[in-house]
Amino acid sequence: MANEFDVSLDVIMKEFELETVYVPFDPSDIFISNNDINRPGLQFAGFYEYFDNTRIQIVGRAEVAYMERYPADERKGIFEKLFATKPPVIILTREIPPYPEFIEFAQKYEVPVLSSFESTSTFMAKLIAFLNLKLAPRITRHGVLIEVYGEGMLILGESGVGKSETAIELVKRGHRLVADDAVEIRKTSNITLVGSSPDNIRHFLELRGIGIINARQLFGMGAVKLSEKINMVVELELWNPEKVYDRMGVDNHYMSILGVKIPHLTIPVKPGRNLAVILEVAAMNNRQKKMGYNAAQDLLDQLGLNMEGINTVKDWGEK
Repeated sequence: MANEFDVSLDVIMKEFELETVYVPFDPSDIFISNNDINRPGLQFAGFYEYFDNTRIQIVGRAEVAYMERYPADERKGIFEKLFATKPPVIILTREIPPYPEFIEFAQKYEVPVLSSFESTSTFMAKLIAFLNLKLAPRITRHGVLIEVYGEGMLILGESGVGKSETAIELVKRGHRLVADDAVEIRKTSNITLVGSSPDNIRHFLELRGIGIINARQLFGMGAVKLSEKINMVVELELWNPEKVYDRMGVDNHYMSILGVKIPHLTIPVKPGRNLAVILEVAAMNNRQKKMGYNAAQDLLDQLGLNMEGINTVKDWGEK
């Protein structure tokens, strides 16, 4: 049984249309848990220090050309040493025909051997990206993920604050729903989070008083998306008259999710506020900030004030 950070070999085979050279068991029972891969050139040269046998091994034209330097008997011993480490799978690129020794030692040590038609560099780039996504650390957060003007917006808040209602209004305005209620968040790099929906609730929303609806069926394929990078977090909360909310936006606030810092806004909710429009503006403003423009800072500059004068600007805005 695979854990949540494994991917089965049959999924990889289907994704990359890999041909079977030899597989000792059902590939759905063989699991990959390491998102790093290795080209065993150093191992063919006899260097096994720091060798990680949990990595997928990729054998391309360079490795084969190097092994041609050795006589058959010596080459056989080199191959056996690699197979004896029992890597999860060895993949030959460019449809390179396997040496007879490959089949012999694959059967002896029960190591799967597969073949790809793609070039080594292209295949490795695709495989690394695929494994980074499938094996990424992940958490599930209660909220809504929606793409607004190309910005992945994670909407958080207490139950009943209006997350789903705001999401459906945004969908009606042409934006795309990724997930409602449960958002699966994966850390695909040190600076990137990608969100998606669990398969069993994908495209469904719950609207109190109406019930469950299917956004894809109601609004069409253009209203939904399978996954999206999380560019900002918006937290909705009921308006608290005793709390001071940010009115300038000079300072950037962040939320840490899986160790990744994401821009974070808190939006107070009360009757009469058009949340869909507010979130559209928030998405556009976040994009402007990423491009180097901050409207609040621009206003301060035009008023001849610095950061210390921000309270003066607030007072000015209230006059």
